[in-house]
This record gives sequence, structure tokens and C-alpha cells, in this order.
Amino acid sequence: MVHIAKLDLNLMIALEALLEEVSVGRAAHRLALSQPAMSHALNRLRNVLEDPLLVRVGGRMQLTTRGEALRYPVKDVVARARDLLVSPQFEPTRSTRTFRLLVGDNAADLLLPPLLSQLQAKAPGISICAETRGIGAVDPLKLASLVDLAVSCVPDRFKGFYQQRLYTDRDAVAARRGHPLLKQKITADSFLQAGHVAVVGSEYAEDPVDDWLRQEGHGRKVVLSVPHYLQALSVVAQSDLIAVIPERLIRAHAQASDLEVAAVPLDVGTFDEYLLHPVTSHADPGSIWLREVLRGVAKSLGPLQRAVRERPSPRTPKGHKNRTL
Repeated sequence: MVHIAKLDLNLMIALEALLEEVSVGRAAHRLALSQPAMSHALNRLRNVLEDPLLVRVGGRMQLTTRGEALRYPVKDVVARARDLLVSPQFEPTRSTRTFRLLVGDNAADLLLPPLLSQLQAKAPGISICAETRGIGAVDPLKLASLVDLAVSCVPDRFKGFYQQRLYTDRDAVAARRGHPLLKQKITADSFLQAGHVAVVGSEYAEDPVDDWLRQEGHGRKVVLSVPHYLQALSVVAQSDLIAVIPERLIRAHAQASDLEVAAVPLDVGTFDEYLLHPVTSHADPGSIWLREVLRGVAKSLGPLQRAVRERPSPRTPKGHKNRTL
């Protein structure tokens, strides 16, 4: 009975060469080994397989019946082993892979349209399955197996993930063009007394902006609460309500929705969005490619514009810790 533990990969490669070359010398030359080393390998194989494999008949070597029977099976086994050890190739133009992306409401609305445009041009067979739920309901140990990439402004929540900053953003005031509030300088009082649309995600009891304002000793007049940023922008565009929304998202929809952007007359600071990927997919060619595409999309956003009546601040606002994923 053959003990499989005695057959290492190098011995299988030597067996393949011996069976194909039917010569110790030619097999040694093929594998860049000395003839004594190949003779030693042949002796080991004879011992393991309990068959001489190669025998001399007259003036030349021939395969035994067992050796002849092993030629193609051994060649197939070695070829499969080589395939297992070769790095997988990824061809975007031919791939039909579906990537799973966990991304917050804000970043999804900002990044997904240009990302899909890039994919249609470079990789039309690739699909994106975007999940915008918060990570609070997901076991951190299982998260790496559930997503290929994530975009979040709270990267410390993603244990076992690599992280890279994508872009910087800040909250700003969204209002319809010609809104009375914009006809004069927005003060803290006029801002807080105006009617607001709050954005309350499914996992929150209130808009994190209200939690932040309360910590700062303020309160605003919330007239309507909606679960998504684009809903808030739609309402703002058709009413005299205003909303506090990440500035890049407002600017992305300002022209189409006839919106204007103004600075929040309080110290809102800035926040960063990060691209994250599991340690387990760090070397995956497909993940590497998609990460590069997303970084390109983020770079195309350009630098954060100087807000109207902006007041520079070095700190990150408290409310942003729960603003997105």
C-alpha cells in the first residue's frame, strides 16, 4: 500500500519527468538536477510505489506496465497542483463577478453613480451589490466574509480591515435657490429657528446632528424626519425647509435640483471617509482592481470647496461619529 505522506510535490515532479523522458539523464537535465540526484529520486519512487518504473531492455530504458499506466494520471495531478499555486488572474473586461460593498447612505449617493459609470466603460460584466445598513447589527467577526469593500467615516469599527482615506467632507446647509434665509448672512439664531429636515437612519432614534447640537447646548426646529439624504434634498428643493447634509452630496445635486450650499454657522469641522477591505482579500486581484477604481472615483471629486462664509476648524464634530457607517 502506498503511503501518500511519502509523496511530496518535488517527488511527483521528478516522477512526471522520468515517465515522460524515459531516461534518468534527460529527466535530470529537464529539472536542472544532477544525475545522481535524479537517480536518488527514482530509487525513492521505486520504494514508495513498489515498482521499478524504468527498466533497461537491451540498450535502452523502457517504462514498466505500471510506469506506462501512471504517465497521464501523474501529468494531470502535477498540472492541477501547478494551477493551484499560480496566482489567479483578473480581467475586468471579461469578469462577471459580483462585488459586495457596504457603504453609508451619504457615500453611496455620492460614489455609486460615478462608480457604475466607470464599470460600464471598463468592466460591463461586473455587478455591485451595495448594502447601506449600519454595521452595528453585524458580528465584526463575520463582517469580513460578508463584504469585499466598505466605505465608512468610522474605520475603527472595522476590525481586521485595511483602511485608506478616500476623501474629506463636512456638513453644510442645503436650501432651495432663492431661499429667504440665504438673502442675508446666516446666523446661529436664524439657522436654529429655521424649519429643518432631519435625516434619521433606520438604526438611529434621531439625526446625529441633533445629538451633536444638544452637546453644544443648542436645539433646532425639526419639521420633518426622513430616512435618506436624497429624500431630504428633494423636500428642501421644493419647500422653505433646510437640511444639514454632507456638502459634497449637496453640490453633486445642486444644479439638477436647483439647490444652494451655505456654511453651518456653527463649528462643524470636517470628517474623512475611508475605503476599507478585509485582510483576507488584501492580495485578491479583483479586490485590488476595484479598490483602485474607487480611489480614482474619489480623486475625481476634487478638493473640498471653500464653503460660503466658511469658518475654518481643526476638529471633527461630535455628531459625525454616527453620521454614516
